[in-house]
Amino acid sequence: MWYGNLFEELKSLQDSERAVSMAAYMRNQFPFLGIAATPRKLVAKSYFRIALQEHIIDFDFVEKCFQQQEREYQQLAVDYLLSIQNLLTPEDLNRIKKYIVTKSWWDTVDGLDGVVGSMTLRYPELKKVMVEWSQTDNIWLRRVAIDHQLLFKNKTDTLLLAEIITNNFGTKEFFINKAIGWSLRDYSKTNPQWVKDFIQKHSSQMAPLSIREGSKYL
Repeated sequence: MWYGNLFEELKSLQDSERAVSMAAYMRNQFPFLGIAATPRKLVAKSYFRIALQEHIIDFDFVEKCFQQQEREYQQLAVDYLLSIQNLLTPEDLNRIKKYIVTKSWWDTVDGLDGVVGSMTLRYPELKKVMVEWSQTDNIWLRRVAIDHQLLFKNKTDTLLLAEIITNNFGTKEFFINKAIGWSLRDYSKTNPQWVKDFIQKHSSQMAPLSIREGSKYL
């Protein structure tokens, strides 16, 4: 297997003292090995290089990562999906959706919105799925829909962005209102006037958190 002893190498770095503080930071949603992002990514780098060279999309590996208890394994799966994102096709979106709604928390979800963003940029027909996700009951799918265009800059589809954001007005959900603010703040670096006009037009419908985050660079 291309990933060989990756799990063993990762586990050899575990730090039980750090694991306690990492779990606490994530509100004790998951147990941790206690491995920070940089050493985790360094361990995986050579393995992922092999997968890229062989043009592998190994969802069995991702499944194994999501079956493990410790959070670093799910983070490893997201690192892997980001590394092979250009190999993904629209047929893979349902698999990515599964990982968004499995063991969901902001760390993996915010990584996966980069994967989804890459896919929608290459396959514009997926935009309609983002609109559908923006109206589901699952807050994590909605968060991905809102933020999947982060860092798109001039490639941002503003009509899509506006539709998705307005679909999420009226909620008290922190992770949704924060995502709205982030999406606007990011795009304000490219087109501050558009963001300023959008906030002015919809200020009565927007959560204060969204306005505050979205206006940061205006």
